[in-house]
Amino acid sequence: MNYPHPIIAREGWPFLAVVALLALALQSFGLTFLSVVAWILFVFVLQFFRDPPRYIPAQKNAVVSPADGRIVAVERVEDPYAQREALKISVFMNVFNVHSNRIPIGGEIKSVDYFPGLFVNADLDKASTQNERNAIVIHTDTGATVTAVQVAGLIARRILCYVKPSDSVEKGQRYGFIRFGSRVDVYLPTDSVPKVAIGDKVSASSTVLAELVS
Repeated sequence: MNYPHPIIAREGWPFLAVVALLALALQSFGLTFLSVVAWILFVFVLQFFRDPPRYIPAQKNAVVSPADGRIVAVERVEDPYAQREALKISVFMNVFNVHSNRIPIGGEIKSVDYFPGLFVNADLDKASTQNERNAIVIHTDTGATVTAVQVAGLIARRILCYVKPSDSVEKGQRYGFIRFGSRVDVYLPTDSVPKVAIGDKVSASSTVLAELVS
């Protein structure tokens, strides 16, 4: 299992430190009610930035979920990042899900492109094309192309991506983070076999979204 990061995502450490210091300061001034509110906020931030290790299926043709959440789309669309027709599977993350993003399948990063945009509710279909987003295109060892797109949501205001073109990546590898509610779209070859349906709950790295046809 490839997991070089602690259980609390490093992206959350500054937020946790600020809220903890605020809570302690309020407590030291005897502002009990406000300090309790601050500690409740600390617990919320703590759960949001949790980032536990996950099991990664070994089968080579399995495309795993890049995020925790709920399936909101399984449909044939145009992949605007790799210029092809594709099967799109979308995962919506609410504020209570783990927001660490994982590589859906191993291969080589061919492109990384950031697009500014809106911040409409990421549960809506139009978020895929109108919201702020970051797309990575992966070429697998078997020649297939898989695109993963981090999409900002209604509250999310920061997309973090840690890979760049020509990087070799492994399935389940941690590659990014989206703060406070968002979505990840995965575009697959049209002959891929989906293993999830709309409404299914999925876990990053552990849930198989689809199988590529060899």
